[in-house]
Amino acid sequence: MSGNTQNWNRRSLMKAGIAGVAAFGPGIQLFGGTANAAAKVVIQYDWLMSNGQIGDIVAVTNGYFQEAGLEVEFSPGGPNSATVPPVVAGSAQLGQFSETPQLYAARASGVPVKILACGFRTGPYALTSKPGNPVRSVADLKGKKIGIQPTARFAMDAVLAKNGIDPADVTILNVGFDKAPLVRGEVDAIGGWITNTQALSIVGDDRVDLLLSDLGLASYANVYFATDGAIENDPETLAKFIGAVGKGWGWAHANAQEAVKKLVETYPEIDLDWELKTIDLVLKLSFDAETGRDGWGTFDPTSIESQIALLDQIGQYPNGRPKSEDVYTLKVLGLSAAERPKLAAPGA
Repeated sequence: MSGNTQNWNRRSLMKAGIAGVAAFGPGIQLFGGTANAAAKVVIQYDWLMSNGQIGDIVAVTNGYFQEAGLEVEFSPGGPNSATVPPVVAGSAQLGQFSETPQLYAARASGVPVKILACGFRTGPYALTSKPGNPVRSVADLKGKKIGIQPTARFAMDAVLAKNGIDPADVTILNVGFDKAPLVRGEVDAIGGWITNTQALSIVGDDRVDLLLSDLGLASYANVYFATDGAIENDPETLAKFIGAVGKGWGWAHANAQEAVKKLVETYPEIDLDWELKTIDLVLKLSFDAETGRDGWGTFDPTSIESQIALLDQIGQYPNGRPKSEDVYTLKVLGLSAAERPKLAAPGA
């Protein structure tokens, strides 16, 4: 993904149904399909199509959806679109959140949705600093001025709580998505998507990027989800979709540069040169030792439980935290196991 950070907070989730990062692409696209009676699947994305969906796009261009007997429609989102309502109403069979906290907030608010698979092994939100005054670890946070978008403030609160840091020891300033406050020296570090390499380039190639996951805030990103009813009534179709997307990510893993070209050919608004520079990072976010063992899209229920507990600790669920077993299902991963490639991070 690239661009603006997602709207993680519960109030905005209920208002808009989504939030995410700026990306690129046209409106609704119809992909896949055959002349025969293919199963129609609509997926509602948080934002417009970007490098975070490169495997999904490869699944189209390489015919993996067609091979699975699916006619797939991509419904991109945007800053004022809604992800949850189409899925709950049944006009979309599944959706994709930017990160797991959105799903937890939805479930805590009574929305009957569950995680099916997670495309990124960690959320790509990071703190960026300059080498002359770097933030490389938790210890470096004390005494720093940190620029954070208001919708991501809870994430910094969670980092401080996780590490037992007194909030008074860190100055949090509200910023937008522009990196200029860091360049001008108004903040010591600034939050944003590590995959938005074009925006980060103004800071310099020697910048220091530190993922919030390296500060103890675990999360998964590119979270595919569906309603309890869809999972109960037709898990096979959902599994065919996830299996085809997994094959797309597997092909991108083996053919990174060609995958980027397919992305840009499908969505010409995307900048080829920047995406070629970013694809290795995207693949490292998508694959690790666990995907090498359990396949692309896997997630750890134990991690989900700890994520929910930490967010509950900082008051994210005023009406009660969701139960971990209510926010995910392993059924779709099980049904798609044969299709999802078992690959570790490139070069690992």
